[in-house]
Amino acid sequence: MQKLLSSAWVLLVLVVVIWGSNWPIMKIGLRSIDPLWFTAGRLMIAFLAISCLLLFLGKFKRPHRQDIPIVMGVGVMQFAAFVTLINLGLMEVNASRAALLAYTTPLWVTPGAYFLLSEHISRMKLLGVGVGLCGLMVLFNPFGFDWNDASVVKGNVLLLVAALIWALSILHVRKHQWKGSVLELTPWQILVALSLVVPFAWFSDTRPTSWSTELVVILLYNGVMATAIAQWASMRVTQMLPAVTVSLGFLMVPLMGIMSSVIWLGESLTLTLGLGASLIVIGLLLQLSLKKQGI
Repeated sequence: MQKLLSSAWVLLVLVVVIWGSNWPIMKIGLRSIDPLWFTAGRLMIAFLAISCLLLFLGKFKRPHRQDIPIVMGVGVMQFAAFVTLINLGLMEVNASRAALLAYTTPLWVTPGAYFLLSEHISRMKLLGVGVGLCGLMVLFNPFGFDWNDASVVKGNVLLLVAALIWALSILHVRKHQWKGSVLELTPWQILVALSLVVPFAWFSDTRPTSWSTELVVILLYNGVMATAIAQWASMRVTQMLPAVTVSLGFLMVPLMGIMSSVIWLGESLTLTLGLGASLIVIGLLLQLSLKKQGI
């Protein structure tokens, strides 16, 4: 059991690094491609990558009837809705703020885990979540942008809705009784997402794509690393760790997003980053100590 938990934390770190560094990468990519087609492109590449891997392993097969709900749920919520909404939000909001807003997920996961999954939430665990969320709020700083700008408000709302939808997906993954493995079901979940995103992009008024080597590399990174590998790893982590712990662990992603955005996009680095980062790390350490003590 201890080995299983250790591997879960390794996967969590992998997800944090891949997704955190991807925020400025997505921002750069969206300069050349419409957000809807960006979503469709990364999903198609991810579908091909995972399908080829499963064919090579001889494990590509249709999902069991028992897994249809999780195929549909994750496909619609985590792959279609969440990815599309963050791309649309990134068009209006800078990469560091977008990462923070999209990872307000614990606000929704904590009550959901208690009421829907009957997960025990001790006072210390609530303290860890509270400290982590305080760090997120320090980093967020709602006074740092113009609320009178309709496009900015729209972008912020889209990202908050994305966080809510991802929280619902986390709870669904935790509650579902899996018949097949996460890897075996992932291509089918992506296929569900593609069946929604591609028609939506096709019939929408999208802007033309400016193809370049940079855009191709960005799409490949998003498809293979950020979607195929990281999404699989995130669902495995969600299976192995409590929902509240997972959502708090994912709070490290916006920290990576901020640091990456400062380095690659030249976005401002404020003094609040240090305080916010410290609070989030303390919240995570509380979770780690709870796991070691078996609380």
